[in-house]
Parts: sequence; structure tokens; C-alpha cells
Amino acid sequence: MRQNPSFAMTDVAELRRTIDENPWATLVSSTSEGLVASHYAVLLDEDRDDLTIVGHVGRPDDLVHGLGERELLVVFAGPHGYISPSWYGDVPAVPTWNFVTVHLAGVPEILDTDENLRVLDRLVERFESQTPDPRPMLSHPNDEEYVRRLERGTVGFRLTPERVSAKRKLSQNRSDDVVDAIIDRLESGETPYADPRLAGEMRRAHAPLRAARGGAR
Repeated sequence: MRQNPSFAMTDVAELRRTIDENPWATLVSSTSEGLVASHYAVLLDEDRDDLTIVGHVGRPDDLVHGLGERELLVVFAGPHGYISPSWYGDVPAVPTWNFVTVHLAGVPEILDTDENLRVLDRLVERFESQTPDPRPMLSHPNDEEYVRRLERGTVGFRLTPERVSAKRKLSQNRSDDVVDAIIDRLESGETPYADPRLAGEMRRAHAPLRAARGGAR
């Protein structure tokens, strides 16, 4: 990912927040047959405070990716959306796309059976806990035999990234008035491109910039 110092994300806490809030990731590998990509939910390793992640793939995706044998790129896409030039006011402008993304790359470690089960259980708990009637992985009508059979069809992994590239392009090159106008449009719901999450990311990115200049919104 081409980097621009104005848009670079380097704060580990912000990177962890982005990963945690956007767990549906794209896994990319370079193979003898070309690039291959898969899509899985991935979580931060709860035993670490860095950018180590854990997840799983279904067999035979482990073989397709050469999991544990070669570098894996994991891409997390945060809020993103179209920004119309009309939102800038009566000035020359073209459309753009604002976005937040984190790329982690490294050779993953393959988890043993018990670790993989713990990760699978965490994944289920993470998302089921948001439902009105949560159903944990090890609850009726699932039994241990069923869950063990499920685990054998997956391969768990842990990845501590050797390379990290993260970017949030959120109109940092625009004036405060223009940024405020974009945020208002994203929050108003009066456009098909409205997205409160993207507006929230813009507020978050611009708050320290404004504080450094002695301004606020």
C-alpha cells in the first residue's frame, strides 16, 4: 500500500481499535499459481497487547495459502465511502474516497487442537454476545463430539506481524470548514453516501490535528 505521511496510522492503540471493530478480514497469499485471497473473521490475541491476531481457515484453505510456510497478508478494511466534490463548496474539486485500512504481514504460527478450539469459541462468543439470545459454541444442541468434528475441519493460526502498513485517508488535506461540511453530509442521511461510522472516524482523526492548532469541534 503506497503510504503518505499525512495519512499514516502508527498509534498501536488506534490500530488495535480498527482491527477489533472490523474483524472481517481478507487473507492474501502469493502461491505458485498466483495470488489467492480468502475472507475470514479474525480477532486480536487476547493474551497480547500488540498487533498479534488469531483466526482460522477452513480446510483446504490452509493448503491453498501454504499456511505457516510462507508470508500471509491480512487486510482489515475500516469505514470507507465516497466523498462528492459538491461537498467542498463552489471550488474546483474532484471526487475522492475516504477510508481506513490496516495491513499486517508475516508468517503465521499454526495452532494446536486445544488452542484452535479456544479461538473458535472466542469467535462464536464475540459475535453471539451481540444477539438477543446468545448461543455459545458448546451449548445445546451442540455437543463436544460435534464441536471436535468441527474443529478438525479448520486450521487455527496466530500471526505476529513482521510488517505493518496502516492508513486513514480522511480529508486531512482539507480545511476545517470543508471537513465539517463533509462530516455533516455523512451524518445527515440526505445522501445515499451517508455513513455515521465514517463521520466518526473523521472526527477521531481530526480532533488531535485541531487540538494541536488550538481549535476544536
